[in-house]
Amino acid sequence: MIVPMVKYSFVLYHKEYESFLEKLQELGMVDITIKDWEPDDKERQMVSSIEQMNKTVDALSKLAKEKDEGVEVIPYSSAEEALHKYTGATEELNRLGSEQARLEKEIKDTAPWGDFSPATLIWLKNDNVDLHFFTKPANEFRKILPQWQQEYIVEEINTVGGNTYFVVVGREGEPVRIDAIEVKAPDETVEEKEVLLARIEAEIKAQNDILLRASGNLDEMKVLQKEWKENLHLSQAATTATKAAEDTLVILEGWSPVEEQGRVDSLIEKASVFAVKDEPQEHDDPPVLLRNNRFARLFEVIGNLYSLPKYGTADLTPYFAPFYMIFFGFCLADAGVGVLYVIAALIGLAKLPGKYKPFAKLVMYCGFSTIFFGFISGNMFGVVLPELGIFANYRDYFLTADNMFMLAIGVGIFHILYAMILNIIFTTKYRGFRYSLGLLGWVIIILSGLAAFLLPNLGITNFGTSSVPFWILMGVGLVLMLFLNSPGKNIFVNFGSGLWNTYNNVTGLLSDVLSYIRLFALGLSGGILALVFNKLGLEIGDTLGIPVVSQLVTVFIIVFGQGLTIFMASLSAFVHPLRLTFVEFYNNAGFVDGGRPYNPLKKEKNNNNV
Repeated sequence: MIVPMVKYSFVLYHKEYESFLEKLQELGMVDITIKDWEPDDKERQMVSSIEQMNKTVDALSKLAKEKDEGVEVIPYSSAEEALHKYTGATEELNRLGSEQARLEKEIKDTAPWGDFSPATLIWLKNDNVDLHFFTKPANEFRKILPQWQQEYIVEEINTVGGNTYFVVVGREGEPVRIDAIEVKAPDETVEEKEVLLARIEAEIKAQNDILLRASGNLDEMKVLQKEWKENLHLSQAATTATKAAEDTLVILEGWSPVEEQGRVDSLIEKASVFAVKDEPQEHDDPPVLLRNNRFARLFEVIGNLYSLPKYGTADLTPYFAPFYMIFFGFCLADAGVGVLYVIAALIGLAKLPGKYKPFAKLVMYCGFSTIFFGFISGNMFGVVLPELGIFANYRDYFLTADNMFMLAIGVGIFHILYAMILNIIFTTKYRGFRYSLGLLGWVIIILSGLAAFLLPNLGITNFGTSSVPFWILMGVGLVLMLFLNSPGKNIFVNFGSGLWNTYNNVTGLLSDVLSYIRLFALGLSGGILALVFNKLGLEIGDTLGIPVVSQLVTVFIIVFGQGLTIFMASLSAFVHPLRLTFVEFYNNAGFVDGGRPYNPLKKEKNNNNV
């Protein structure tokens, strides 16, 4: 559900409003409306510092996970010092990394020339002797060398990687014209460059030690990170306030949950602040705070991938939550994979920090659904359960592919009708019953048609396409959807709108129902792919005929194939239920998006107040 909000309009003397905002921040209950925020220089610097801190915390979090458990880290005296050291060390590491890459390339380029004396090269140059350094493919060098030696003094130095490195001796200022690649004369020996490289590597290690030490301040830096964000939020609220009476008065708009208004009222009274309290109006944009039961709360993260609902409309999280879990299991439909999901979730509940435990619970529920659908469809890691001897007496209880297909269609129809009924309920609640009459007509027609089709097949013959009750219901539905779909408009506009809606709804509902066939298709394809990898591994192993090697190859193919299948099937099981939720369900349930999250001014110590 969406927590009801109360609107506060604060009128403050300009010298008091900053201290009042600090009190609101201490309370941690009021979301101040921030409009048309343009950061000043100070706030831009705050944003920059926060971005730098975010990058630092992310990098140090990874470093803390990668470090050896036995390594003792002595933290810096403060988070600010650690941030300063980290920033300086990363800048120095970037410079050293470039220098290291340059030296490694130079060592690679210099190594083929062997041991030489740079001083001798300088002495020869001073004596009017110029050495030209060349390289050429070895096979071409051998062919053309005699021709070059007739005109120049050519000295072969080395042959590495199919290329010959050689020197041509000439007089300074005289060009050497040969068909080869001339390279720059080495200015230092390999040994000298390796000494420099070792020095660079030592400096890199020293800078990495600084980063490692900074990771010891990670918890303090996370606290400082939150403080900076809180300070920026406070500054945003202060700078976007409306000023009046020649800037002597400041007007603030804030929102608080209705259930917490007593605490806010108490603060207002103590601070002697003038405030007007009111209910949200149609033109307002209240923040959205969701509050659901323990099960539905796990699925809020799924709904947030799309959007928060608009305040004043329905939160559909409790209504799509069980269906998302069902669809996930239907798409994956592998009892073995479901068991792996549950085991992974139980490990997560035991090992993960508290803030990640809800994700582990979500995985566990989806795992249970996967076990159920995998078992009733007879699939476990590609093994067909009905064909096992242990299930010989229960084969008739497993669902066939045809059964799963019809189940997918039936679930889809029910899901869409459920969404439409919710739409009727919430439209009646938030707008009035007359605005739901057109949709109610559609629901009556669809339910009547389904009943007329299904009931005779179940032996109930007094309600069919030829019965009076059927045509009465169809008539009522047609009147509602054709003539009462747009309250306040004349009968001709309603009729035209009804005909247009008929076309859209018929094509749209048909398309929506067909989308649920993918539940069956994805579950079936995953099982078939796993079965194919199992057979492939066994057949290739039998073909090899080498006992140990055959078994290893069989195990590798099966494990690799099952891993690939689990990855692809899990991805599909995550994505397709999202589509069914955000497209088919949200559309038919009348979901209204665009809600902004409830973000009250607060201090770190108040984060758990709401």
